[in-house]
Amino acid sequence: QVQVVESGGDLVQAGGSLRLSCSASGLKFGSYAMGWFRQAPGKEREGVSCITASAVWDEYTNSVKGRFTTSRDNAKSTVYLQMNSLKPEDTAVYYCGVLSVNNCPGDWSTGYDIKYWGQGTQVTVSS
Repeated sequence: QVQVVESGGDLVQAGGSLRLSCSASGLKFGSYAMGWFRQAPGKEREGVSCITASAVWDEYTNSVKGRFTTSRDNAKSTVYLQMNSLKPEDTAVYYCGVLSVNNCPGDWSTGYDIKYWGQGTQVTVSS
């Protein structure tokens, strides 16, 4: 049984930092690309980042480039999202997803390639 569990969400002031973690079990973690997504109230889900299975490539949505960094530790079956210079507009529930492939396809941000989802963790950035 595959389980995907995010952690690290919190309330933080604008300009602050948070690191989200996502652990996946019940699968061969190192074989799959991993994605971070977020959904703010009243808005559609948005792809935030994607990292390939071997961590040689990562991609970001434009609004977080230069502020967010994704990484992974395949030995720990964990993917991370380091978020710096947080803004109120980053407030959302952040979800981790296991892609069905080992790379970040061109449409990764749609979430269509996600095989398993986590339950989400709340990030709130106050102004």
